[in-house]
Amino acid sequence: MFAVFFFHGNASDTSGMANHLLLTEEKEMAKKLYVGNLSYTVTEDSLRDVFAPLGEVQSVKIITDAATGRSKGFGFVEMANNEDADKAITTLNGTNVMDRAINVSEARPQTDRGGGGGGRGGKRGFDRGGRNNNSWR
Repeated sequence: MFAVFFFHGNASDTSGMANHLLLTEEKEMAKKLYVGNLSYTVTEDSLRDVFAPLGEVQSVKIITDAATGRSKGFGFVEMANNEDADKAITTLNGTNVMDRAINVSEARPQTDRGGGGGGRGGKRGFDRGGRNNNSWR
């Protein structure tokens, strides 16, 4: 770790107050890990228990289907620092958790997948509906 110095106050301040030197220590940022091939019965608590011996776990999120609430078989674990995250990747990738060999890797940044989602509107080139009264038959 290293120290970062910040000056607090305005150099042109004429109020007679001295500028204060603030010393803050920069903390290492957390690293988010992707965990795939999870059993559908794994809970966030049980996944936390798998990663906890390797370092401080800041958060765990198992991704679920919005309609059913069922696990999609993958999730994310956020480790407190890079060292713990790297240790978790090398230690846990390919290991069995609830009879499934899990995949553990550094999570990629989320990409913008566009908006909206799939409606069912628009012409599809044929009529799926009932009888067309304008038909020649």
